[in-house]
Amino acid sequence: MVQENDYVAIFHSIHKVMKAEKILKHEGAKILLIPVPRELTSDCGLAIRFSPEDWGQILRILAEADLMPPEIFRRKGKSFFPEDVRRTEN
Repeated sequence: MVQENDYVAIFHSIHKVMKAEKILKHEGAKILLIPVPRELTSDCGLAIRFSPEDWGQILRILAEADLMPPEIFRRKGKSFFPEDVRRTEN
């Protein structure tokens, strides 16, 4: 479900992840709502997956909506590594 180099945005409430999904889809962003991968943890159980090519667009939309995720991870091999959500470019 999560491919090599894909990003997974973790939110800490179901309300925020659902609101982020709605706004991102409304803006035409290429995202997918997924269960949080087993290797990661989240209280709400859902996350947003997106590709590296869409990093800037996704974070811009989320920042404008005041919905920055507290955590973003990138898949590398069989592991996930945290990313700095403050950076704007991939």
